[in-house]
Amino acid sequence: MINYCSIGKLVATFGVKGELVITHHLGKKTSLKGLQALFVEDKKDSFLPYFIEDIRIKNDRELFIKLEGIDSKEAGQKLLQKEVWLPEETFHQYAGKSAPISLLGFHIIDNGEDLGEILEVIEQPHQLLCRIDLNGKDALIPMHEESLLKVDKKKKQVFVELPDGLLDVFR
Repeated sequence: MINYCSIGKLVATFGVKGELVITHHLGKKTSLKGLQALFVEDKKDSFLPYFIEDIRIKNDRELFIKLEGIDSKEAGQKLLQKEVWLPEETFHQYAGKSAPISLLGFHIIDNGEDLGEILEVIEQPHQLLCRIDLNGKDALIPMHEESLLKVDKKKKQVFVELPDGLLDVFR
């Protein structure tokens, strides 16, 4: 089974020919050069491929994109507010090395215990939250300077020191 990683969301239409604006969190200015298709979440865990006709940089966090088969503003509006996904291997080619989203797939280690794989990274103004599956429940682990000890990119591990009792909520 292919694992997909969210890179952002379709947030607006542009013009009358179906061009869309993607807000991405790849952590660097990118035109997604060489990318032929992306996936839009149709329903929960159901991804539809859309082939890219054209893509241009709007700014550091936004792109203009023209998708095959989306030829009017009305057709584009049906895709608004939908998440945009890439297969995991492709995602790592485009994500910035220091971008928080690049932690997807890493494992969180607290006091020598592997808590689980980071499934989602949620950026907030004062901290990052990493969603993991802890004993069958979604757990949000805060990442900020007090709790983050180190990141081992080779072993794909994030070492943290979590406050006492934080994980009790999820167990």
